[in-house]
Amino acid sequence: MMVRNKACEGLNRRPALASRVRSLGLGLLGLSLLAVAGPARADSSAEGDSQIARGAYLFAAGGCNACHTDKKNGGAQLGGGVALDTPFGRFYTPNISADPEHGIGRWSEADFLRALKQGIAPDGSYYYPAFPYTAYSKANPDDLLAIRAYILSLPPAATANKPHELRFPFSWRALLGVWRLMNFDEGGAWVEDAGHDASWNRGAYLTAALGHCAECHTPRGFLGGLERSLSFSGTTAAPGGGKVPNITPDPQTGIGSWSKDQVVRVLKDGALPDFDYVGDGMGEVVSENTSKLTDADRTAIADYLMSLPPIRNDAAKATQPGY
Repeated sequence: MMVRNKACEGLNRRPALASRVRSLGLGLLGLSLLAVAGPARADSSAEGDSQIARGAYLFAAGGCNACHTDKKNGGAQLGGGVALDTPFGRFYTPNISADPEHGIGRWSEADFLRALKQGIAPDGSYYYPAFPYTAYSKANPDDLLAIRAYILSLPPAATANKPHELRFPFSWRALLGVWRLMNFDEGGAWVEDAGHDASWNRGAYLTAALGHCAECHTPRGFLGGLERSLSFSGTTAAPGGGKVPNITPDPQTGIGSWSKDQVVRVLKDGALPDFDYVGDGMGEVVSENTSKLTDADRTAIADYLMSLPPIRNDAAKATQPGY
């Protein structure tokens, strides 16, 4: 997550997934979403208001706004259209607003959960893995439905989805079935690790599921699947080009020499231990995501990251000249 202010030039052109953001991650839903019959409405009861308030916080934790709002071109909130350049072509994030025609306004709760937990659209087609459903599949259904309630409480954006611009043969959606067999295990209910305390478990959940940080900070194979044995060790092949740093506690190339307070400070305001600041890619993650968390949740993320197995990656140092 931590980069210098001139770093990750490629990330400056892509959405932040935690990733971003910002992996095929930032952050990113890379598919045109289709509406189905049966309009969905946010609950206006007191219980519904409570769910919406909780959903607003989880929405920020997931970095949804940065990926689905084309701020650069003045797009409407959650209207999609953010471009994500990858080795497979260009993806455009979809409209996920409450609009019934172009967004998710007609999606049922089951539609929403199937999209995020299984990577399957309401019409039964598979989503491209530019949409980080591989991480969201680990999230608790109640949390995802709270995010849905918050989205449906926002103004709809009548913005048509842009078609992806993918190279052959990646434009063949039928190939996604093979990709899923190789790279996707559908997550069930989140289970806490009894070997760790509550803060660590909270940090693990925010990092691995809602924040989907591994999607950006983990190297990928030639077909775009995460190299799980190298999780969080950074990559030199970020979407759009550029680098994403090592955030394992390796003392030479990761965050192993940082204090927990320094990790928390980066998540809060983007300030690095050497008095520099994170670059635009991670800067967007900080402004749209981690700065909106509570101090307790930022500390939980730090607890989790600093417990990871250290992995040396000289090509993707957490801090290095010109990064």
